[in-house]
This record gives sequence, structure tokens and C-alpha cells, in this order.
Amino acid sequence: MKKISLFVIIALAAVSMAMAQNTPFPTPGTPPALSQPTPTFNTALGADVLGAHNGYGRGCVMCHSPHSGGLGNNQSGSSADPNNGMYALWGEDLAPLYGQTFNFAGDGNPGPGPAAYPVTLPTAANFEALFNQRDASVTVLFCLSCHDGTLAKGGMMRGQTVEALPIVGGTAPTLLGAQAPANGAAYNNDHPVGINAVVSCGGSHNWDCTGGGATGITMSAGTHSNQFLLDYPASFWSTTTSTNLASANGGAIVTAVTCTSCHNQHSMTVYQNKTGTYPTMFFIKGEYAPSTGGNSVAQFCRNCHGGESNEIVGLTVPTT
Repeated sequence: MKKISLFVIIALAAVSMAMAQNTPFPTPGTPPALSQPTPTFNTALGADVLGAHNGYGRGCVMCHSPHSGGLGNNQSGSSADPNNGMYALWGEDLAPLYGQTFNFAGDGNPGPGPAAYPVTLPTAANFEALFNQRDASVTVLFCLSCHDGTLAKGGMMRGQTVEALPIVGGTAPTLLGAQAPANGAAYNNDHPVGINAVVSCGGSHNWDCTGGGATGITMSAGTHSNQFLLDYPASFWSTTTSTNLASANGGAIVTAVTCTSCHNQHSMTVYQNKTGTYPTMFFIKGEYAPSTGGNSVAQFCRNCHGGESNEIVGLTVPTT
């Protein structure tokens, strides 16, 4: 009996050691200091697709609080927010960002191209109306409540990606507001989003299809239609009031680019569409596997920027 007991103890110890060595995410708790090595995340297709949004073991409650909204995540400022936790069970403090206007990147010059793409975030008073209209500014507000890093708290974030940048090395910033250019405002170096940044058709940088802009996107047979829009129609949010949303989302006209047009916040390492499942990085909503000599990054950008696609100049191999 003693031999059997000893064997069981040894076996349990061996299993415990093996589990400790193969834990894909850091132990829950206080995140490591910036001076420490970046935690190793398992980015294999079989790993938890939440990736960095697993938040050192916090998981879904990193953004959504099942009880008490932001207060349930110790976001004390949420006590002054009348919308605290009432929409999407949001568990971060929105109050510092209400009503703020940020200018996202434009060409910086007067002329045909916009100098900047301003986004005014919802106020506490109009948040409910804009949420119900699926307005693009609501998504931007949600994302910046973690990713602003200046007005909003960074939560448990360390301010840099856990994934190294492919090919060039290093990491990318995740607290966007803290990365202001020396001669501009915080978001002048970030991709345009919001009601002024729309996916449209025609023009030198857009797809050869009919419709677009404020009137919606209509695909025509035989043209270079945007498969990205067809795969993810909900990625693009309202550019107008609820007048354009009478079809109850299914046929709603949603052309505004927002954070979730390019990122799937719930899947860091895996992208899935109608043709299969593919590897990705940085929550990119597409097959994104950069390599020396490859073009997966270019192909992803061309999903919206059809004017730079292979097909627009008659090259169908490789396809975008």
C-alpha cells in the first residue's frame, strides 16, 4: 500500500510540473514590469484565440463585467457614469472619454484630401441613441477605453504587443494615445476611423463597384467586388442616423470604418471566413502571416483599398 501511495504522489508531482511548463499564458495577477521579458504566448491555432485579450487570466471580464459594470472591475470613475455597464456589459470606465474629439490621420494638407478625420465620441447623454444606431463612434469609444492610455486607464496592459513585429522585430504600441507625434495630436498617426472614414466605390483608392459612400455599397456582378465586405458586413458601422437602419441591421447601410473593421477583438491568432481557417496576428481580421518576400499584409490592406489591388490592373494571380 505504501508503494502504491508513493507512486501516486510521484505521478501527481510529475503531472503538476508538466502543466506548469506548458501553461500558454502568464499566471493571473499583476502583469510583469516593462523591464521584464515579454511573456511568451502560444500562437498556435490550437491555443486560446483570445490571446493577449486573455489579460493574464482575466479573459472576458477584461472588457465585459458580468456584474456592476466598470465598478465590478475596480474602475472607480464609473460611479459617475450613468451608462455604467448597461451596454455590452462594458467593464471599463468610459467617463474620461465622453465627448472627446480626436483627429485621426489625414494628408495634413488643404486640398482634395481631408487634412484629418475627426471623431467625436459619444457623450453620456447621447450614448444610448448612438449605440442603438450602431454608430461608429461607439466602437471607437469602447476600444479607446482600454487603448487610449492617456485619458483612459490602461487596465492591465503593458503598452506593447506580446507578439513581436514580424521581419523587422520589436513590438508595436498598444496605448495609442500615448504615441502622439512630436508635431501633432495623439491620433494623427493612426488609421482613419469614424463617420468620415467610409468604404466607398470608384476613385483611385477604392473598389470598382457601384454605390458607396453615404448611399451604401452595392456589389455588381463582374466587377472587382470586395469579398471582405461580403464576409464581414457587420464590420462597418453607421454613417448616418437610424433612417438608414430601418431594415434592422440585416440590410442596414453601414459604411464607416471602425476598429473592428480590421480587428477581431476576440481572436488574436485565428481568422476564419467562408473558405476556411487561417493563421493571423494582432487580432487582424484576415489571413495575416507576414514573411520576407510575402504579401499577406498588402493583400489584407487591399481588401478595402481596391485601387491598389492586383485585380484593378488586370492581374488575377495572385488574387486579393
